[in-house]
Amino acid sequence: MKYEWRKKDKELYLPKAIPTVIELPPLQYLTIKGEGNPNGPGFKAAIQALYAYSYGIKMSPKKGIETAGYFDYTVFPLEAFWDSKVVPVPGQPLDKDQFIYHLMIRQPEFVTAELMTAVKAGVVKKIGADQAERVQLETITEGKNLQMLHVGSYDSEPVSFEIMSQYCQEHGLQRVGHIHKEIYLSNAEKVEASKLKTVLRFPIH
Repeated sequence: MKYEWRKKDKELYLPKAIPTVIELPPLQYLTIKGEGNPNGPGFKAAIQALYAYSYGIKMSPKKGIETAGYFDYTVFPLEAFWDSKVVPVPGQPLDKDQFIYHLMIRQPEFVTAELMTAVKAGVVKKIGADQAERVQLETITEGKNLQMLHVGSYDSEPVSFEIMSQYCQEHGLQRVGHIHKEIYLSNAEKVEASKLKTVLRFPIH
């Protein structure tokens, strides 16, 4: 049976539009790091690299590549940790040129470095060797987090972050650091900004 994250991992990827505490286990991702404005070409190239590998792995059996434990699945959504070279000032516009990002797409447990090597030639044909070399396989443990669904443009996310901050104050929770994660449930090229669905998440204790 095909593994579909929208059905199997609702708690991780489909929260309600209210803050919810979640404990995240170690999960495996293909990742790529970069910095600068997410509206620029470098960011788009990084996304293309992750999807090239992700679909190369998913379709690997059709290329004659055998992998122990392989099962069919829906490719997971794009995610990203966000940081900034400068400390954001509340109430002030963010300088997107100062952004630091850690893009990722979750991978099934059977994915290994050896499988990445096996599909690499096909990936290089699509995106070039330089971009392919940037992609890494990592296990990431996020631990205890607060998350909620944000519906609207990316620039309106501070509204939801304020709701999350108030929740922390009311429930005796403290945000850890200033890095946050976003999980993109909508295709920004096909969905109007006011209807974009994005999971917002940050670590707490």
